Amino acid sequence: MKQILVKKNILGTNDEIARRNRALLREKGIFTINMIGSPGAGKTSVLEKIIKSLKNEINMTVIEGDLYTTKDADRIESHGIQVLQVNTGGGCHLDALMIQESLNNIDIEDTNFLIIENVGNLVCPASYDLSEDMKVTVLSITEGNDKPLKYPSMFQRSEVLIVNKMDLIEYTNFSMEELYRDIKSLNENIKVFEISCTTEEGIKDLADFFKEKIKEKGEMKNA
Repeated sequence: MKQILVKKNILGTNDEIARRNRALLREKGIFTINMIGSPGAGKTSVLEKIIKSLKNEINMTVIEGDLYTTKDADRIESHGIQVLQVNTGGGCHLDALMIQESLNNIDIEDTNFLIIENVGNLVCPASYDLSEDMKVTVLSITEGNDKPLKYPSMFQRSEVLIVNKMDLIEYTNFSMEELYRDIKSLNENIKVFEISCTTEEGIKDLADFFKEKIKEKGEMKNA
């Protein structure tokens, strides 16, 4: 019996749309992040802290991904910035076509920093290019420090890891030593921020990091 192995890039269409989106974002000098994390990791809370830190200096827009509701988008909108809700109707991730349609419905001319808050999931979003400059993963102390090795693709493809809810670490058996050992074994160049949205530990350093990246992207546009 002969066996034929057929390989096809099922993400090819997504990648092509992502390339077009990326060209547009590059042309406009918009720094873009794809924020990913499990449900309950605190992505929206982290996002709110970033917004409060930067909104008086940076023109920001948020594309908010969710299965069905507008709860997170309502929270973001209350901070007075441009936000667009994308409901996937049960889908476990956003894709490049959703971002393309979103870019057609926001004012990109008045945007310097685009934040895509993905659907809560550490699996599917790892594979989908959303035209971001960097993937940013949020991991909360309450999830445990075993997530990097259980979901390696996400952590291998992320440029930034935000360890959230540091104020709770004394009440858990979370090991920062094991986390750093595991995360560096997967991605030695990943940048880690330890933060708390409750005490605001690490928020300024995180906001300053993004501010510098936004500046660099704007300078590239004008070069």
